[in-house]
Amino acid sequence: MVVSDEVRYRILKLLETNPALSQREVARELGMSLGRANYCLRALIDKGWVKVANFRNSRNKLAYMYLLTPRGVERKTEVTVRFLRRKTREYEELRAEIERIRADARRLQER
Repeated sequence: MVVSDEVRYRILKLLETNPALSQREVARELGMSLGRANYCLRALIDKGWVKVANFRNSRNKLAYMYLLTPRGVERKTEVTVRFLRRKTREYEELRAEIERIRADARRLQER
């Protein structure tokens, strides 16, 4: 399984603002299975972009925090730029396609 820039971006953005989320909560927030969330988090931890810290939550159980490392913050910036470029390119392509369809529709209406 490959972790795409979009998934990296979404996970890093989510963890940056909510480091105490559980894997189950990450999965739910991102609309993915728990297994995929675990795999993606593990990949980011293995790359050194995220570290895991233990803490006690309000129910007096041991829980984890997923913290972006300094390297993770740098990589998040790079991933964000790549993701934005890709989404901008997709938007431009979609906009051009919409214009072609509009032109076709106008031609059909003129008949």
